[in-house]
Amino acid sequence: MAAAKTERLMNLLIMLLVQRGYVSRERIRELLYKDSSDDAFERMFERDKEELRSLGVPIETGGHDPLFEDEAGYRVSPDQFALPPIELTADEAAVIGLATKVWEHARLAEATTEAVRKLTAAGVDVDVAALDLVEPRLAAEEPSFDVFLEAVQERTAVRFDYRTSGGPDVSSRHVQPWGVVRFSGRWYVVGYDVDRADQRVFRLSRVVDDARKVGEPGSYQVPEGIDVRAIAKATLRPERAQEPAVLLVRGGAGHTLRRRAERVEPLAEGERRPDGGHWERLHLLSPPSDLADEILSHGTDVYVEEPAALRRTVIERLQGVS
Repeated sequence: MAAAKTERLMNLLIMLLVQRGYVSRERIRELLYKDSSDDAFERMFERDKEELRSLGVPIETGGHDPLFEDEAGYRVSPDQFALPPIELTADEAAVIGLATKVWEHARLAEATTEAVRKLTAAGVDVDVAALDLVEPRLAAEEPSFDVFLEAVQERTAVRFDYRTSGGPDVSSRHVQPWGVVRFSGRWYVVGYDVDRADQRVFRLSRVVDDARKVGEPGSYQVPEGIDVRAIAKATLRPERAQEPAVLLVRGGAGHTLRRRAERVEPLAEGERRPDGGHWERLHLLSPPSDLADEILSHGTDVYVEEPAALRRTVIERLQGVS
């Protein structure tokens, strides 16, 4: 199962990262692969090592004593695994600061604790501070989060009771989840609603009581080309209608409007100018309400030519504050 493999890879990474020396092949097998046969262990361990290396994890091979050919062992050096110093702008640092809070969840915390406990019980000297390198945090407090995440990995349908927005009514849902995404600080599941025969987006905080997986793993396939993040965005924040607008903008002013303009052209010879200065005509598309607010922020440097409704909105707002 995908979840079991992910947990095994995380445990292997933690095991190789927190110890202060090399961990022998036999010790790794004893702690992580003890239920596997010799052949199965060899195959799984080699695949797991290669998968971690493909993700950029620098797994080192060596012995405890360089003067003797003792049993080969493995480790991950925190110095090699850590990122080099990175210089960021203030905006970039703010984004990275949010991204580093990527995971804070009992399931991974349990896996980490178990890996360290096994190493300590086996007498391995561990450096728990090295776990800072693999400690992303992102709050997932919804009780149903685990169920939907596992269902996505296993391709298993889920049944749950759901309370819609703005009302006390609860309905039963049967969904084939395609993905779990975070949008505007909340978790959502995107999938195919079997009963309604259509794709749907559900907010996990509105799931009532326990969600439960139904059916066998691999019972459905996610349609090709599905972008669950785009579906969530389009459903939760649909694009507002845009309308063409024509504005007169004073030369050297209205820079935010100029960046959004599809076309900027000088006024023709003899055309009337608001105050006889240098003006240009901007053609752009924008939701009318947003454009009215922005036009007003530029004061007398911007005039509306079209559409008439936008011009009236701007005039009414100006009259309301005069």
